[in-house]
Amino acid sequence: MNFKNIGIIGRVDSDLVVESVKSLTKLLSKHNLNFLFEKETHAVLGSHDYQVIDRNEIGSVCDLVIVVGGDGSLLGAARDLARFEVPLLGINRGKLGFLTDIAPNDVDNDVEKVLDGSYVIENRFLLEMSLLRDKKIIANADAFNDIVLHSGQAPKMLSFELSINDDFVYSQRSDGLIVSTPTGSTAYSLSGGGPIVHPQLDAILLVPMYPHSLSSRPLVVDANSVIDITINEVNPLSPHISCDGQVNLKVQPGDVFSIKKKQLDLKLIHPKGNNFFKTCRDKLGWGSQFVDG
Repeated sequence: MNFKNIGIIGRVDSDLVVESVKSLTKLLSKHNLNFLFEKETHAVLGSHDYQVIDRNEIGSVCDLVIVVGGDGSLLGAARDLARFEVPLLGINRGKLGFLTDIAPNDVDNDVEKVLDGSYVIENRFLLEMSLLRDKKIIANADAFNDIVLHSGQAPKMLSFELSINDDFVYSQRSDGLIVSTPTGSTAYSLSGGGPIVHPQLDAILLVPMYPHSLSSRPLVVDANSVIDITINEVNPLSPHISCDGQVNLKVQPGDVFSIKKKQLDLKLIHPKGNNFFKTCRDKLGWGSQFVDG
């Protein structure tokens, strides 16, 4: 795939992101490529004559979007751009960097590889959620990592019911429930005791948060399942739903939120040589205690 128009989105509150964006700009200019800056990203670069585009248009114009920031920056871009099927490439200026896998010192080398065609494309799916009140949809949202039911207050337990494909699964009292994609299995779900799931597995994870039962354990279900969660009427408080920790909705007792796999996949680009298990070794320190010295 030849990239003719390249969009650039950066985390706007970081001097380190600006530094990497400037390096990226020099590289793209050297290749005589046409690149466009998302409006807010352009604003932090100072006075330049670069092309500027609104975030909601960048996916329809560009055939590659480079995201400079942390995994959170890429999560936001993924939700906004998945419908355009434009591939995303991440440069890490955050902390862990499971999704933005190009290190700052490797920008020239790794982005050069991608521009020369030495890359792999990986399809990842998102979740879509509908919130129903009195059987009417009042809100919709997408998530790339996870959709989380939580109390919004600590320590407060919630009471809810879970059904999968219209089959009742259980009633539960807990701090909440994490519904995660395989991509999100190395994020909040992992902190909650969920399994690490290879991103190419077509599955959805359900991880209870501090359940009031020793028999309650994480579930892994087919990704084509429809998951319905009903907030019980007995709840003394109004819980919250968060999508990727970035979109937050307040729900009421009696509300139902329905979660399913989004039909459009997101395309992630990685330089050749990158793979999931290497990322786990690098980010999670697998086997490091056995290395001499």
